[in-house]
Amino acid sequence: MQESRLFKIVYHLLNKGQATAPELAEKFEVSVRTIYRDVDALSGAGIPIFAEAGRNGGIHLMNDFVLDRSVLSEEEKQEILTALQSINFTQNISSSETLQKLSAIFHLSSENWLEVDFSRWGNKGTDNEKFELLKSAVIHRKCVKIIYVNSYGTIRERIVQPLKMLYRSMSWYLKAYCTEKQDYRIFKLTRIIDLEVLTDGFCKSSFPELDETPSQAYNTIILRFPKYMSYRVYDEFDITRVSKKENGDLLVSAEMPEDEWLIGYLLSFGTQVDIIEPAYLRDIVAEQAKKIYEKYKS
Repeated sequence: MQESRLFKIVYHLLNKGQATAPELAEKFEVSVRTIYRDVDALSGAGIPIFAEAGRNGGIHLMNDFVLDRSVLSEEEKQEILTALQSINFTQNISSSETLQKLSAIFHLSSENWLEVDFSRWGNKGTDNEKFELLKSAVIHRKCVKIIYVNSYGTIRERIVQPLKMLYRSMSWYLKAYCTEKQDYRIFKLTRIIDLEVLTDGFCKSSFPELDETPSQAYNTIILRFPKYMSYRVYDEFDITRVSKKENGDLLVSAEMPEDEWLIGYLLSFGTQVDIIEPAYLRDIVAEQAKKIYEKYKS
């Protein structure tokens, strides 16, 4: 289990002072890349660990770091348990022998403060399974065949090389190289309606930072909502984009793509949104609303 290995790495470095990544990889029977991922995980959990390149380099702990219950405060002990529990849950590991051992050593119980569930309401866990399959494909560099629904509603099969999982604006995405488009793409996980991890491997590449900037133009959209819509406004827009009027109405200014998705999104607010700018967008939404009415009026 990963967290058990993490603790053993810390214990080994406390005893030996330093070690190279190949040495640790051989000792714990994992790849060098896995060791560097472990170092990143430990650092992210607050353990003062670092790697130095060069002839005399290696992986070290800070000289004054001591993992001894007698020199740790109660707060520090709880912080260590909490940090490891964070890794435990985000890695979707069901049990934690290391946490139990440390809890016993520190004479503390680790509060179950975090629960991660990637599934949508009524999903019955298939989103969790999808996340785990993609995570495994990223780690082991396996190509994935996906059935994907794009923003225009087109359903297509694609073969992708998964590079990284991304969480942004309350949604999970997959950064990948699309073999069909011969280019890098970002796929929203909820729009992947089926997937299969293939046996074909690939050489890892870096997702270009420039590709994170949308290729289509984003225009400034200004919207006004009544105050009782604040629950949804603050759910879906950054607080820096929201201003409150004297009467309690909320004014939102945000850069958004002018496409079919935007029209559907604005319609989802029904009569509880006023489109301030651009003015022509009001006519487009009104025309679409009229078509909906004509379709269902009978």
